Amino acid sequence: MKKTEALIFSTIICLILTLVLALAATGVCGEKKLYKVCVAQLVTHPAHDESRRGFIEGMAEQGFKERVNVEYTLRNAQGDMHVVASIAKYFVSVKPDLAAIISTPLSQAMAAAAKGTDIPIVFMLVTDPVTAGLVPSWTKSAPYITGVSNWSDVPAQIRYIKEIMPGLKTLGLLYNAGEVNSVVQRNRLFNEVVPELGLKVVEATAATTSDVYAAAKSLVGRVDAMWMPTDSTVFAAVDSVLKVAQENHIPFFGADELQAKAGLAAAAGVDIYGVGNQASVIAAKILRGEATPADIPPMKAKKMIYAVNPDAAKRMGLTISQAIINKADRVYK
Repeated sequence: MKKTEALIFSTIICLILTLVLALAATGVCGEKKLYKVCVAQLVTHPAHDESRRGFIEGMAEQGFKERVNVEYTLRNAQGDMHVVASIAKYFVSVKPDLAAIISTPLSQAMAAAAKGTDIPIVFMLVTDPVTAGLVPSWTKSAPYITGVSNWSDVPAQIRYIKEIMPGLKTLGLLYNAGEVNSVVQRNRLFNEVVPELGLKVVEATAATTSDVYAAAKSLVGRVDAMWMPTDSTVFAAVDSVLKVAQENHIPFFGADELQAKAGLAAAAGVDIYGVGNQASVIAAKILRGEATPADIPPMKAKKMIYAVNPDAAKRMGLTISQAIINKADRVYK
């Protein structure tokens, strides 16, 4: 009898241990999974910083809190394309649960490095993911890649400049012809805006940040104002353009409201923080297993913001009317 009782007791203990181990393996015992999320940005740039902040704060709102159930690996390429490739390779080597990538060049590098793996990639601030080769169309994602575009309404942006400067006839365009996102915006300017508004556009390109000052100088005496798209190269050297603008009284406008905060006369563009926030909702669905990137078509930012910097404009010889200031979503000083 005692042997039977001992056998029953040992069997029960074994069953309990098996159950405990099974529960531990599935996390039911209360142990939370620590998700590994890699985040990279191309440069130190207000838009990239704000998008990253919107993503991480949005993730917390979605229940993924840093050092609680998510661990972030953050990298910044500081505009160096060699570093871009090494960051992408490193992210693949650590096998994260998800990679959140800011900018077109980094997203392209990450997509190439992660090819053949099942690492989900969520991009941010990619103006045209279709032209960039990240997704097949605006209605269909790649198997492991989706995200949120900062696609802006270029015609609306230039109309805003015309509203501020009704006499504008010749616009200088500053951009890096090697950035896909900038070329897309350049083409929209020529194909949609020039025919509509009858503007003359003078182009000045800069392949590197060291070329930006010379590109801006080349526009002096040839244009009434300058405009930059969401171009990382030009913005990384924006102080040199502001110097040219102020010394020669050429109003300088942008395509991202944070550019106005950085000292441009005015800018109209998408809500950059909102782009990161939208991306966090996508990432949370993927991490929770509710969807894969293939289930979520690429999205465009939901909101456009109009911003002015009256003091910066005055330094460029331009007075922005009180009516324009009153209508602006953001007024920077």
